[in-house]
Amino acid sequence: MLNLFRLIAFLEGVSYILLLFIATPIKYISGDPQYVKLLGMPHGVLFIAYVSLAILISKKMQWSNGVLAKVLLASIIPFGTFYVEYKYLKQAQS
Repeated sequence: MLNLFRLIAFLEGVSYILLLFIATPIKYISGDPQYVKLLGMPHGVLFIAYVSLAILISKKMQWSNGVLAKVLLASIIPFGTFYVEYKYLKQAQS
């Protein structure tokens, strides 16, 4: 389950960056919402999967409520899921 969470965290982070830094500027600069519509749904599904798996993983990893809060907060900060991978998930592989 940890490997699945790592994959979802990576994909959620990439989809968020694409949505935030590519699709949204295109929408407002050129008036073309196509890319936001294309990336919005997959990002939403990945976000829900990330939050759900984080809660499940937190019990297995014995994270404190503070660590879980940081992991969940990372999902709404650009590049946050990559920080979670580096700070909390890499240690689990060791």
